[in-house]
Amino acid sequence: MAAGGCLLLLLLPSLVTASHSPPGCKIRITSKGLDLVKQEGLRFVEQELQNITVSDLHGNEGQFQYNISQVKVTDLQLAFSDLNFQPQQHLVFNISNASISLRFHRQLLYWFFYDIGSINASADGVHIYTVLQLAKDEAGRLKISNMTCNASIARMHAGFSGTLRKVYEFLSTFIVTGMRFLLSQQICPSLEHASLVLLNSLLDTVPVRNYVDEHIGIDYSLLRDPSITTDTLELDFKGMFFPRVREDQELENHAVEPVIKETERMVYVAFSEYFFDSAMHSYFQAGVLTIELQGEKVPKDLEVLLRATFFGTIFMLSPSVDAPLRLVLQVSAPPRCTIKPSGTSVSVSAFLNISLVPPDRPPVQLSSMAMETKLSAKVFLQGKALRVQLDLRRFRIYSKQSALESLALFSLQAPLKTLLQLTIMPIINERTKKGVQIPLPEGMDFTREVVTNHAGFLTVGADLHFSKGLREVIEKYRPVPTTAAYSSSQSAEPSLDPSSL
Repeated sequence: MAAGGCLLLLLLPSLVTASHSPPGCKIRITSKGLDLVKQEGLRFVEQELQNITVSDLHGNEGQFQYNISQVKVTDLQLAFSDLNFQPQQHLVFNISNASISLRFHRQLLYWFFYDIGSINASADGVHIYTVLQLAKDEAGRLKISNMTCNASIARMHAGFSGTLRKVYEFLSTFIVTGMRFLLSQQICPSLEHASLVLLNSLLDTVPVRNYVDEHIGIDYSLLRDPSITTDTLELDFKGMFFPRVREDQELENHAVEPVIKETERMVYVAFSEYFFDSAMHSYFQAGVLTIELQGEKVPKDLEVLLRATFFGTIFMLSPSVDAPLRLVLQVSAPPRCTIKPSGTSVSVSAFLNISLVPPDRPPVQLSSMAMETKLSAKVFLQGKALRVQLDLRRFRIYSKQSALESLALFSLQAPLKTLLQLTIMPIINERTKKGVQIPLPEGMDFTREVVTNHAGFLTVGADLHFSKGLREVIEKYRPVPTTAAYSSSQSAEPSLDPSSL
């Protein structure tokens, strides 16, 4: 028993580590970002409440009979509202002292007097308290998993017109009380549908597992439920690239976990070295980190120098001295990214094979040399795309065969470096030009981006703006209602026959 207990204690640290996998990408939304979301969200709530459907109201009190139909919201005043973080996984949306103006059709019968017309009503002191619970769903996507709502109306007034206005005002208590009850009962279901259906359709636009290009994809699934404090909301994403030829491949994350401390901007996105390493590892696994130059694609000055360097070998191959040259640059191991406060760099090891390709004859290899390069990487954000611009910083070549050949290759150091800078680096940067999308909903973009390097990770601080309104995006992805649901939402036209009252 004691041995078993000791074994459990030894395994406990590894179990804890496994349950808390470090994220490759982390996003923090601050209170300033939440204020922007509140402004856009409030417009969305107003639009939803304006579409409230209130059932027809009918009844009688003694000789007074009434039928109220075609209730429509004509105006809303939601002056006092708050959207706040609530630990551990909640957002609280609170509307107080709001007012809702209504207009509806009336059919009234009092003794032998029958009257029809419209009524303007006002609901004042409207209070709505909504709590949204955020969670990770099975696909690793952020969703609103639950909602609690409480709505109340403090006062309601109705204004009548017509020949029996004074009488109806006296008897309007029954109508006003009924309308107040029906209206308050419709507010929360309307907001529940807006949250659990419509807003979740907006969250569906966040990329989770997408293809970046024809070679690799990226996994942005959430590792765990969001973490919410009174001032911030943080999301831990897997942030791992994968080769499309091996989509189930997992690259273990040994990088430093990003830690975001700043709160000055609306949003912060952090990327660890693992994020970039997995991208380069995936390209390596996909077999695309190879560049070949042959014939006219080889710079003329370099070709002359290479022919002079390998003259003896070429002469022995006569009459193929004029055969085209072929340079094949192939990365020999997955490149590695290093992020320091001073900057970001990428270390690359590669082979450069130089061959002659005589027509109708097998290629003849002249040399195979090893290369070690260090590239400086400028990481920046454009729209929602994270992009990387690479530049050659250090370069070294040596022979894999002998130190003597390495010495002979010394004269090629400068021209080959020029070849990389002028020919190879533009090709690589063209491939990285598209970038990769950061997991934000459609219609939301970054502005005023600032990139800051740390030890083992970098952060992008930015403000947010809505390039599209919530309504525009939601309407684009709104779930199609079923025929049954549509039919049940339509209220029957009221009869104008007083005998039906």
